[in-house]
Amino acid sequence: MDALECLLTRDSAGRLTAPGPDRAALETMLQAAVRAPDHGRLRPWRFLVIETAQREAFGEVLASSLRRREPDASPEALQREREKALRAPVILVVAAHLQHGHKIPVVEQLAAVSAAAQTVLLAAHAQGWGAVWKTGAPAYDAGVRTALGFGTEDEIVGFLYLGTKVGGGVAVPRPPAAEFTRIWQG
Repeated sequence: MDALECLLTRDSAGRLTAPGPDRAALETMLQAAVRAPDHGRLRPWRFLVIETAQREAFGEVLASSLRRREPDASPEALQREREKALRAPVILVVAAHLQHGHKIPVVEQLAAVSAAAQTVLLAAHAQGWGAVWKTGAPAYDAGVRTALGFGTEDEIVGFLYLGTKVGGGVAVPRPPAAEFTRIWQG
């Protein structure tokens, strides 16, 4: 796929199924990700792969997070939370390993990790895989961060769900870039 075609046709998958990317395809995505802009060469990105066999355990982490936030959550709500881990055969957790007090501001470190996450989405699309970036309350939950083996200096930027796209992408209006662009007149 041509690079511009990849950029102009990438979308978020509405639904994903098996198979998911194999380790070689995932390695290509990650090698592309670490090419993201990185002011100060801090390499703040951290990646955690949750493969098919570990998704149920991840679902329990998500349900525990909901239970902490909403102690009265119904069994049905907890089950829906567990099922979020089954949205795709492979989940890539993208986190930022932040260096507070560094000359490179935290916002730039987060921007580098966000660029790496977007690069994973583009590399997935270029290889024919469907992908979607999700966050939500679990991404900001210290208990989830700990359960996934991240430290207090790490922030989850997103959960990238990867697999075979079922149907079209999520229909999102794509207004012309001109609506968001202006030329500075001095």
